[in-house]
Amino acid sequence: MVEIPYPVLKPTNLNKFILNEDYEIEGIKIKKGYETNGADIPRFFWWFVPPFKPKYMPAIIVHDYCFEKKQYEKGNFLFEKILLNIENSFATKTMIKSVKTYTKLKYGV
Repeated sequence: MVEIPYPVLKPTNLNKFILNEDYEIEGIKIKKGYETNGADIPRFFWWFVPPFKPKYMPAIIVHDYCFEKKQYEKGNFLFEKILLNIENSFATKTMIKSVKTYTKLKYGV
């Protein structure tokens, strides 16, 4: 396992997070001030996978950033790679499968 750097984030009052300093992981450089809403998980499933769980934020922020740049395949690849490095569990595998299914349905990728 590779040690994962964690982003320094500041929560907002709108259930979002703002990057407090530049963040780099897996060759992706994200500038200070970038805003993410955490994981887009239907509220019903929050008991199982909370959308703001700090340990998942490295994968989530890279995924969100890649998707904003329309780099869907890269975003999904890095999401899976980083998430499985953080924790290889039923929850993370479910998150990965859900993200891939959503991407295929919404973007055809």
